[in-house]
Amino acid sequence: MKKTLLILIIIVLGQGCATVPVTGRKQLSLISNSEILPMSFDSYKSVLDSSKISTNKNQAEMVKRVGTRIQHAVEQFMAEHNASDQLNGYAWEFNLIDEDIVNAWCMPGGKVVFYTGIMPICQDEKGVAVVMGHEVAHAVANHGSERMSQGLIQQMGGEALNVALANKPNETRALFGTAFGLASNYGAMLPFSRLHESEADKMGLIFMAMAGYDPREAPKFWERMEAQSGGSAPPEFMSTHPAHATRIKDLNAQIPEAMKYYKP
Repeated sequence: MKKTLLILIIIVLGQGCATVPVTGRKQLSLISNSEILPMSFDSYKSVLDSSKISTNKNQAEMVKRVGTRIQHAVEQFMAEHNASDQLNGYAWEFNLIDEDIVNAWCMPGGKVVFYTGIMPICQDEKGVAVVMGHEVAHAVANHGSERMSQGLIQQMGGEALNVALANKPNETRALFGTAFGLASNYGAMLPFSRLHESEADKMGLIFMAMAGYDPREAPKFWERMEAQSGGSAPPEFMSTHPAHATRIKDLNAQIPEAMKYYKP
């Protein structure tokens, strides 16, 4: 235990620390894009190969159109903050899977999936932009990589990923699956922590605003999500996601800042 703690302190104080765009939060980062993106792309392809891609042309084109606009906003934001290198290796892709699941996710490298089950709650392009901005923010903030880095500390004593891949490939692949949840049904990613969810909400507002979508649409989307859930969501202290009411309140508080980036 003492050895692991010492390694963690050394890593955090050394090269294992990164800064999340927009929020400026310091995070544990032991994994480079060159290491994690190949695993991400392989997993994404596996999900698509085992899924039914939607034939709803209008919805599929909407997802791609919104995704491309959010992509350009992210690239602009990162360029303006001298952080374009954090997007090295990204190969953006936006797909709509025909499955009645109220979910969407973004893998490292800009690999996005929407499920048709979330489209009625999105309602229109603005609603899609709320979800797209949020999910892309998870990837840009390296939330999955941060979770995997924590797993490397806990399970492998902070061993570098390239070393872990060479010496323990099966364990490392399992760690990736645990971090991103792709072994679960339908390839749905595991829920992120409340910290990560709130951070993605804030970042997503900025990205959708820069893409030309009104950030004031975000609370409206979550109000529809709350109505759809019918009050069945677990209490906030039992959930990794913020309660709908908390999320809506926080988003409303963040809108004035996001509006500075909004250009219709």
